[in-house]
This record gives sequence, C-alpha cells and structure tokens, in this order.
Amino acid sequence: MEAKKILLIEDNPEMRENTAEILELANYKVVTAKNGKEGVQVAAEFGPDMIICDIMMPELDGYGVLHMLSKNEKTANIPFIFLTAKAEKEDYRKGMTMGADDYLTKPYDDIELLNIVEMRLQKSERLKRQFERSASGLDQFIEDAQAFDMIAKLAEDKKTRTLKKKDTIYTEGSYPSNIYFLRKGKVKSYKSNGSGKEYITDLYKEGDFFGYLDLLQGEPYQETAICLEESEVSMIPKDDFFNLLQANREVSSKFIKMLSNEIKDREDRLLQLAYNSVRKRVAQALVMLVQRYQEDKSKPFSMSITREDIASIVGTATETVIRTLSDFKEEKLIDMKGSLITVFEYEKLARMRN
Repeated sequence: MEAKKILLIEDNPEMRENTAEILELANYKVVTAKNGKEGVQVAAEFGPDMIICDIMMPELDGYGVLHMLSKNEKTANIPFIFLTAKAEKEDYRKGMTMGADDYLTKPYDDIELLNIVEMRLQKSERLKRQFERSASGLDQFIEDAQAFDMIAKLAEDKKTRTLKKKDTIYTEGSYPSNIYFLRKGKVKSYKSNGSGKEYITDLYKEGDFFGYLDLLQGEPYQETAICLEESEVSMIPKDDFFNLLQANREVSSKFIKMLSNEIKDREDRLLQLAYNSVRKRVAQALVMLVQRYQEDKSKPFSMSITREDIASIVGTATETVIRTLSDFKEEKLIDMKGSLITVFEYEKLARMRN
C-alpha cells in the first residue's frame, strides 16, 4: 500500500524536524514547510492526505492557511490538524469553527501524535468514498456519519414512505422540514404561475437527493414535488441534516457541488427556453429524460409520461408538443403508444439544429 502523504507546516526548525522524523518512522511520506505562505503553495503542489499546521507562524498564521486552503477545491477537504503551544479554549473553538478536524497541544509525545494522525486518516478515508447514489449508498452515507458520532439519531429518524403516482411530497409555499432521498421511482418538481400553468423545474431518479435547495436558503419551497410513478422516498430531518453538514467539511462539500450543479442546470434550461425553437426544446426534453433515467444512451429508452408534462418541461402548449412529437415519430426518431414514448435516436435528438 502506498504511504500516506503528510504536509507539516511548522516555523520552529527543531519541532519541524522532530515531528517529521516521528511521522517518517511510522512510514508516512512527509513534506515540510517553514511558514504558512510556503505551506499553502506546497499543499496545492504536493496533494497531501493530511495537513498538520502550527497556529503561530510568521507571514501567514495557521488560521490564514486553513482559510486559504478551504477556498481551493483541491485542498478544501484535506484533513487538517492544528498544532499550538497554547491550550486556551478560545484557540480550540476558533480552529474548529473554521473547519479544522482536530487539535494537538504542544508539547506532545510520539504516541499522541501518531494516534491522532491515524484516527483522522481513517475517518477521512471512509468519508472520501463517494457514496453511491442508490438506496444502499444512502445507508452507507448514514453508517459513515454514525461512525463519527455526529448524528447517531439520523438512522433512527429516517422514515421511508411508499407513494402512489401523482402523490404530493411537498408543495410550493410550505416550509421545509426534511430533505428527501428517492429510493425508487421517478419524481418531478414544478412551479405554477397565477393561472395554474406548470413549468417543470427538475426530474429526479432513483438515488437523487432533493428538496435541499430551499432548506439551505431557509425559505418556503419554491416548487411542488409530485411522483410520476409509484415511488419510495426517504425523509431525513432537517436538524440532523444540518448537524451533518456542520460537523464535516467533506459531506458539506458534496452537497455544495450538488447545489451548484443544480443551479447551473436550471440556468442552462432557462437559456434554452429563451433562445431555442420549440422543435429543439422538445428534442432537448426527450434528451433530458434519457439522461436522467438511462445510463446506456445507445439503447432505446422508454418512459410513460403525459404530453402535459413534456409541455411543462418545454414551456409551451400541449397541442404544440403533440404536433412536434408526431413529426419526430414520422422521422423515426421516437415511437409513441398511449403515454409510452420510446426514444430510438438519442444522438440525433441531442444534435437537433435550432
């Protein structure tokens, strides 16, 4: 097994050499930096599995190092341990609030140092594993959280509901109390205008978290979520969700990425609504269904979906969608039998000219 890499940032030469020697004797690969500014640069280049950093240093102190590393996607999730000669609670509190994973007070002995390094590396390894977006993945996600005594209550409070087609999960204007995980089935979220016309904002598949955008913003739901077919939905109470985000930077980073991807997708779709022809928008709606619900794009894809729902994705009248789908059928891009639509030519639809 390849040796774990540790970056040691320490301005005291004797302390730096002694600590590095202890870690190297324990078979860690160690790189050192003599001040915070140098440490930030080395962290980006070296890609360590852990950073051990003194607080009181010239040029850039430990708090500054942690702050700068947390802004870089490549270094934001590296386990970070503070070293300090002070034992005041204020230092400890400040460091942990900023996102440090642990704290070691000088003078420390060999066993103290190695124990804390090994423990934090083990915990980081478990949370580094990208949890699978599946029902078993959610269980692993919860199991990992329990291992750190962060939210042992989460598994107890996790409730799963079996819902029928057209059952409502939450409604626009209500206040969030959970985030949701789709174990099985398909779900749509949509917004309504004053006359009751729907615009579908997103489609969720098995393995998706949803309902967290408004929860994170502390606002009422801006949309309604309804099942497109019989579905199983797990609910995670908001307090336990926030405890998990606040307790671990790695977990919060995953949700930040999911959040940013969701916002980008919605912005792209709004641009498509503004500038693309109806024909291209209908093609993109079909492409979106394939992308959401089937991994192998080379195989035909079938799904039961109403023409009204497709119109809500496209942002046009149902009659216009029906005419366009009929054109696609004549062109042998798709087939239709009742509400069942089968996509034969995914690539041609994806490359549809405006």
